[in-house]
Amino acid sequence: MAELEPTEAEQTACRVEETRERFRTELLQDSPDKYDSRDVDRLLKDDALVDSYLTWRHFVIDDALKMIDESFQWRKELGLNDLTESSIPRWMFDTGAVFLHGYDKEGNKLFWFKVKLHVKDTKTVVDKKKYVAFWLERYAVREPGMQLTVVFDMCESGLGNIDMDFVKYIINCFKIYYPKFLSKMIIVDMPWIMNAAWKIVKTWLGPEAVSKLKFSSRSEVQTFIDPEYLPLHMGGTDPFKYSYPPLPDEDFLTPVMENGPIVSEDDVESKEGQSEVKETLEASFNSEDSKKSKKVNFLEDSLRSEDGDKGDAAGRTRGVPKPLTTFKGPLLHVSPAEELSFGSKDTEKKCLIILFNVTKNQVAFKVRTTAPEKYRVKPSSSSCEAGASVEILVSLHGGYTASLQDRFLVMAAEMENNGTQDLAQFWKEVPRANIVEHRLRCHVMESAKPPLSPPGDGPPETGANGQQDLSTTLMRVMASNARLEQKLDSCLWVQKVLLGLMVLLLALIVQVLYRDGPPEQGS
Repeated sequence: MAELEPTEAEQTACRVEETRERFRTELLQDSPDKYDSRDVDRLLKDDALVDSYLTWRHFVIDDALKMIDESFQWRKELGLNDLTESSIPRWMFDTGAVFLHGYDKEGNKLFWFKVKLHVKDTKTVVDKKKYVAFWLERYAVREPGMQLTVVFDMCESGLGNIDMDFVKYIINCFKIYYPKFLSKMIIVDMPWIMNAAWKIVKTWLGPEAVSKLKFSSRSEVQTFIDPEYLPLHMGGTDPFKYSYPPLPDEDFLTPVMENGPIVSEDDVESKEGQSEVKETLEASFNSEDSKKSKKVNFLEDSLRSEDGDKGDAAGRTRGVPKPLTTFKGPLLHVSPAEELSFGSKDTEKKCLIILFNVTKNQVAFKVRTTAPEKYRVKPSSSSCEAGASVEILVSLHGGYTASLQDRFLVMAAEMENNGTQDLAQFWKEVPRANIVEHRLRCHVMESAKPPLSPPGDGPPETGANGQQDLSTTLMRVMASNARLEQKLDSCLWVQKVLLGLMVLLLALIVQVLYRDGPPEQGS
């Protein structure tokens, strides 16, 4: 009988183990102090990390080992594992030149570089490198496996703001130090005088990343980013203005909604004796403008409804598919590991999150979302006994559709006195360092995309969301049309000026030629 070919997963596992073995023998054995031991431990335990280096280097193990060597040395040189907010000079955060905020259309976090705020200064080079590394490492730890979209906002910038060495460092961060981390790099409103500089940048990117480089004008950037996450000067509607402190990258730490709690469908049916509990988070934006920005709210079910939930949990989750992947955390195993998948069909509007307690004590948990108006989470706050599991139902509500920008946060903390602590009081008193967090993103299935309507069958049926989308599209077309008209008027004006100058030039030439009259004829 012929032997079966190894599966893709088995081939990947073999490459990962071979890479680890060669790392031990070729790089680690002779100089164990060359790297931070914490990075080494992670490489030896985290298959996904090794696979990211292999994938980025097209599964050529020699190239992957070279990349690991360079990135690990860089991490130790910068002390990246010990880099904290307090170790960065305060003035760097105050400038607002670099920050995380918003998402692109594919759901990738936006990493903003305000080029006009950057000034080349050799005295601050090391601090600036640590500053960029701090943001990248912070996001990598909080959102493992998630990509970033880098936006170079070059509006109002000039040659004095361009530091080619610093740009090369940023390129290397994605090319060497953080494999598979870059989704795309968008250069917005680049002055023509900098074309030569960015041609050099393309050579630094290499073939793997050069296709990720996108040049865009302010009017074209909406191809990649929706207006709700674009600043006003790019034609967007996002009123966000950077302020520090706190760091403006944490979507789960924004102000609580002002309109009061949202009652879930289950709570309407069993409203008597039940209540909603909403919790105000520690961090909020300080400026008035940020308070007016898009609110992110977190809904928590009443603790008193917990006993009722247990009775009908089986009925609520009947027919909902079980997740197939698992993230193994120190307190809870979370299924699915990364994504909740939603679609447009009724059977695709519900998902399960399954938590399994791997400790010997009771673990308190709560689930939060960046879009509480869309989702109902049941239960969203409770506890899980040692060795037990809890099924959490997440369902779309009120005709809403899931978005790639939506996120869920599972928070967990071990309880010392099993069954005797009040959960609300426990969450108020538990130290932040004892809370373990895991983030889940949303995946929108193909069936959720609206089909094209056939022409000639009458007007399409649109709900409130459809009318809003149509209005938004119409506004974009009108704004684009106004910009085109302005450009056309400008071109016509320039054309008239040039025509006038040409007429003036011709008149001057004629005047010079005939100023002294026709040449004299010989006698």
